[in-house]
Amino acid sequence: MTTAPTPSVLFICTHNAGRSQIAAAWLSHLAGDRIEVRSAGSTPANQVNPAVAAAMQEVGIDISTQVPKILTPEAIEASDVCITMGCGDTCPVFPGKRHLDWPLPDPAGQGIESIRPLRDHIKTLVETLIAELT
Repeated sequence: MTTAPTPSVLFICTHNAGRSQIAAAWLSHLAGDRIEVRSAGSTPANQVNPAVAAAMQEVGIDISTQVPKILTPEAIEASDVCITMGCGDTCPVFPGKRHLDWPLPDPAGQGIESIRPLRDHIKTLVETLIAELT
């Protein structure tokens, strides 16, 4: 019996400090080792947005030690699905890759009260993605 290769997903946003970190954390938490998860940004911040980390901590997911990463062609090439989140033309598109765009508001400068609904919406999107990939 041959097992299918593990699908891989790359979440991309401008700073890799908010939306893509939330999505990557949800996917890792909900899918476990069934899906390989990456995240990156076209212009990474120095740290994960503290309000985003606090919102995820509320649901038992600690992303406080995550470090924003630069988007590289290698990360895109290694991923089956690339999901952009508001980075516009700064995110390259590679032929042969499945690209999705989740038009989500940037949580930069927002308080935790504004981030909670975004966190919960991203969870719903990730749950749909898991159902499609597994």
